[in-house]
Amino acid sequence: MKKTKYIFVTGGVTSSLGKGIISSSLAKLLQGRGFSVTIQKLDPYINIDPGTLNPYEHGECFVTEDGAETDLDLGHYERFSNTPTSQANNVTTGRIYQSVINKERKGEYLGSTVQVVPHITDEIKRCVQLLGHTGKYDFVITEIGGTVGDIESLPFVEAIRQMRWEMGQDSVVIHLTLVPYLSAAQELKTKPTQHSVKMLQEQGVQPDIIVCRCEKHLSQSIKSKIALFCNVEKTSVIECIDADSIYDVPILMMDEGLDKEVLRKTNTPISEKVDIENWKNFLHHLHNPKHDITVGLVGKYVELKDAYKSIREALIHGGVANETKVHIKSIHSEEITRENAKDKLAGLDGILVAPGFGNRGVEGKINAVEYARVNKIPFMGICLGMQCAVVEFARNVLGYADAHSREMNSDTKHPVIDIMAEQKNIVNMGGTMRLGAYPCRVSEDSNLYKAYGETMISERHRHRYEFNNEYLEEFKKHGMKVTGINPDTNLVEVVEVEDHPWYVASQYHPEYKSTVARPHPMFVGFVKAMLEYHNKNTK
Repeated sequence: MKKTKYIFVTGGVTSSLGKGIISSSLAKLLQGRGFSVTIQKLDPYINIDPGTLNPYEHGECFVTEDGAETDLDLGHYERFSNTPTSQANNVTTGRIYQSVINKERKGEYLGSTVQVVPHITDEIKRCVQLLGHTGKYDFVITEIGGTVGDIESLPFVEAIRQMRWEMGQDSVVIHLTLVPYLSAAQELKTKPTQHSVKMLQEQGVQPDIIVCRCEKHLSQSIKSKIALFCNVEKTSVIECIDADSIYDVPILMMDEGLDKEVLRKTNTPISEKVDIENWKNFLHHLHNPKHDITVGLVGKYVELKDAYKSIREALIHGGVANETKVHIKSIHSEEITRENAKDKLAGLDGILVAPGFGNRGVEGKINAVEYARVNKIPFMGICLGMQCAVVEFARNVLGYADAHSREMNSDTKHPVIDIMAEQKNIVNMGGTMRLGAYPCRVSEDSNLYKAYGETMISERHRHRYEFNNEYLEEFKKHGMKVTGINPDTNLVEVVEVEDHPWYVASQYHPEYKSTVARPHPMFVGFVKAMLEYHNKNTK
């Protein structure tokens, strides 16, 4: 059984510095050196998971193969490492406290006073080590959400302190911080980093490696200053300059020697070669595209890019596979009417209608679908996007003017989208949807089959409402094909429209499974269709 070593990643000065990207980049480099790696995220909020959080609050909710609703950083982990994550890879304060309280109610603490130390910290340590105890991994990278100094993060930092004491060289702490550039003084300032590290030290944790986010290169004198004031070796001060793409970061970190430093600090043999040629090849195609296309991303959370993070990244992957730069035009669905659709959606090579919940912006999505269908513009619908496609077809082709989803209109006479029977009596909102991977049988006479090249696939889901099979034959009769179906339940997974270059709408979320190493077939096919449309219309 492998002896697992633990890497802890903390952040200071400000949030959104990119701990997830640094963790993912390090994982990629360690994989390139032949080590097995997994990454987990400790989130300090009290929600059990992000499943009930508004995307404006926390960006997208990423769904794993086993149906866990998790932080969007797990999407980065999978896209970089090409390794599936699970429930064990995302732990929140809410889950920690829930577990401890449940144990207390059962009498497992034998009458002891239940306290943050040791009971909460012991539970954190147990969750951190769950992945290590599987014996599958050489390294477990644990990212602590939030910023050092936050009240919410204190129990996690204390747990790290204890684990560092217990493990010695089998663990290492990386602290990601900001070195801001003051344009008025025309110099980089190290004081925020010094204060951030001091705050971490006050909580009993001495970082081994400091990764400095910056917009200008760090001079050797600045690195020496940070090393001196923060009690680390000079080689352990790592520059992380702003990059053109998140996918450049592994190479930047390799050049800075982050992976070597981690291996040295954990007393792990360092191999001479790092096998990341495929990654470099991806970067070459990313930065040297042969074609340009523009896709309209229609959603109601477009103000926040992270709300559709996986979709945006999957479009990049699909673009690279086609040697194409995909420009994404964000279009707010609330602003689209039947009258202005032509203006709002002009100049696009494709239209993607995004997932979502609730009635706001739905009519705009339906109008976007109609415009794509009528004008034969490549179209892709995901989850609610697929349901909007069904509603639009029912209204404008079948002639049911009031057709709708019961989610949006419980009184509709034509509920072409209806709630699943097993969902009707559910009261709790969190973790109760159809979640995780389900099988799908693909029809061979379809764009879906052209994309996948196989008849049985598995994709991840996150929804309550389904295509109403009572209307199935009527849809088929009027030209909407069911090209993907769940073989176990007979639920409709994918619909297409006849006499259309690319009209594919799926109930599942293909974006969750797209990685650098394996761009998702649907996005590869969608980009290919957009490219063909673009070339046809620009001759």
